[in-house]
Amino acid sequence: MNLFRSSRAGRTQPAIGWDASAPVVEADQLSIAYGTRSGEVPVVHGVSFSLDRGDTIALVGESGSGKTTTAQSLIGLLAANGRITGGRIRLGGLDVTDWTPDEWRRVRGSHVGLVPQDPHNSLNPVKRIGESLAEVLRIHRAGDAPAIRRRVIELLERVDIPEPEVRARQYPHQLSGGMKQRVLIASAIALRPALIIADEATSALDVTVQKTILDLIDELRAESGTAVLLVTHDLAVAADRATHVVVLKDGSVQEHGESAAVLQTPASEYTRSLVANAPALSTSVRDAEDVRSQLAVAARRPPVVAVENLVVAFSRGGRTEGFRAVDDVSFTVGAGMTHAIVGESGSGKSTTARAVMGFQRPTSGRVTVGTDDIGAQRGAALRAARRHLQMVYQNPFGSLDPRQSVAEIIEEPLRNYGLGSRRERAAKAREALERVSLPASAAAKRPREMSGGQRQRVAIARALVLDPAVVVLDEAVSALDVTVQASILQLLSDIQRESGTSYLFISHDLAVVRQVAQTVTVLQRGCAVESGITEEVFASPQHPYTRALLDAIPGHRALTPSIGLQR
Repeated sequence: MNLFRSSRAGRTQPAIGWDASAPVVEADQLSIAYGTRSGEVPVVHGVSFSLDRGDTIALVGESGSGKTTTAQSLIGLLAANGRITGGRIRLGGLDVTDWTPDEWRRVRGSHVGLVPQDPHNSLNPVKRIGESLAEVLRIHRAGDAPAIRRRVIELLERVDIPEPEVRARQYPHQLSGGMKQRVLIASAIALRPALIIADEATSALDVTVQKTILDLIDELRAESGTAVLLVTHDLAVAADRATHVVVLKDGSVQEHGESAAVLQTPASEYTRSLVANAPALSTSVRDAEDVRSQLAVAARRPPVVAVENLVVAFSRGGRTEGFRAVDDVSFTVGAGMTHAIVGESGSGKSTTARAVMGFQRPTSGRVTVGTDDIGAQRGAALRAARRHLQMVYQNPFGSLDPRQSVAEIIEEPLRNYGLGSRRERAAKAREALERVSLPASAAAKRPREMSGGQRQRVAIARALVLDPAVVVLDEAVSALDVTVQASILQLLSDIQRESGTSYLFISHDLAVVRQVAQTVTVLQRGCAVESGITEEVFASPQHPYTRALLDAIPGHRALTPSIGLQR
């Protein structure tokens, strides 16, 4: 069936329907470049693959590998300075390489659906959810107003959003990240497209929400034969969900084949390094007896952090007690040890971290760091206590002042506490850079001139420059590619071994937690449902919620036990 029909203006326009005998999408020796002030920069080099009905291909690789650029070209969404310099793109057997923006607009939504990465910035904040969903239906004239309203509710029901009539009248800020991502999926499937492109669509979600979203995409693929292109740096997701994998590095294909074959027996050195660095695909785990010995040694000294019966409540509806974000939580962090707090969004992880940092006062209970009762400290006393307590945040760009140089960023804590002369502070900053394996030349750079991994190293250097006893890491590696993540985790391990720094590690990534933390506390709706030695908790979870979190970790369904997550 031809995708085109003649228009009254004499041009051919996209028509509804696909050639059932042709692949849904083909990239044939595709090359792409971006125009810059210094000339055209090639970024994708001769990429080829095809995707049939009902199949899922994962484009995997690190940031800058060309994944998103390739995916954008397949839907006509290249940046204004981007252009296809070679090769062809075919949809349903038809060459769409040179389509105009108007031609693409007639196909997006109707034939190709896109689920973008960031659910928080992908919905119009001033439009109600129902209005946003209705827009794609109106653009493609999929019924009159009553029919579109009915279809909006059907779509919200289809993606398992509770109370769809209520949610349709709400604004994006009133929905959780998982719900917003489901709305984006509903928009992508509204007109039953033949191809769905999911661009890092679950990378920022908790494992249980991620599993729900990926299960939904799988159901749609099975029901209607929709083809799915997953763009991801998460090899575990690719292992679980993709029939085939295309591994990209620097815009070139490193290898391409069935996902199980590629990830179990990778042919290229690059793919082997990706697999080795993926926490969920790793078989290396801590020995519980070794951890018990470490804990016994640490127990000879007072814990560096002690949280006792912590309650943090927020007033709601005028009631004093209100909502308990953290409800009677207790744990300790031993000297030179790493304790992890895990759970879904809304479980109380970050609120607990804020209480430990002294940013949030406990409603009741006690938080002690060293000998300081953090909750009881005020003003100068709290400021003095924080000299020994530093934090590294999730977003390495948002947590660094873009106006400062790297040297100024690292020196700032020293200036704030009036430590050392200008020359001494500069020397201390150079030492901190060397400590996080950044060259001395990085001192003069601005954050925007550095990669995400380099920026996170700067954030760690800033946290370490005061030689704190405790560093709180709030999702500090969750936004990083697997190889960068692995290097940061190794860096943290080396620093802990050399200096005895203790870490409170906040994360929704249980595979990472299993690698880095000796002990763990599992939070659900503010309550600690399980706590203990990480390997024992993971190997034999006692609480149903812990089991659900572990079962949602991607990467062990499609692979053999020798590669998959062991439990």
